[in-house]
Amino acid sequence: MTASDRQRIDKWLFFARVVKSRSLAAKLATGGRVRVNRDKVDQASHPVKVGDVLTVTLDRRILVYRVLATGHRRGPAEEARLLYEDVSPQPSPGESGQARGAELPPMRDSGSGRPTKRERRQVDRLRDWGDPE
Repeated sequence: MTASDRQRIDKWLFFARVVKSRSLAAKLATGGRVRVNRDKVDQASHPVKVGDVLTVTLDRRILVYRVLATGHRRGPAEEARLLYEDVSPQPSPGESGQARGAELPPMRDSGSGRPTKRERRQVDRLRDWGDPE
């Protein structure tokens, strides 16, 4: 294989528009949130080639991509989609609703003001964010 057949994983993630910056891509790779063919990646310089399967953990989601090509630049989204095939598992309807609810703040009646400390703790307990009491 030639050097053009391989590419650093941080560059590929950036070119494929998985993350907004190359430094964020490097943090993903060094943080152990990326796997190449089921092997955990610990360096941003890990090479990726056509045919590899990448598993990326990003914002409570698991993304699975099959590498179709290596990129030359960070182009528009249409160009980035040509670099991979998305083989991510589809979330079940219960999971997607639960994940969306966890991302959104709780709804409050208009004009009721800010939540009190007691109300905040109750919400945290409902979401299992608080102490395990």
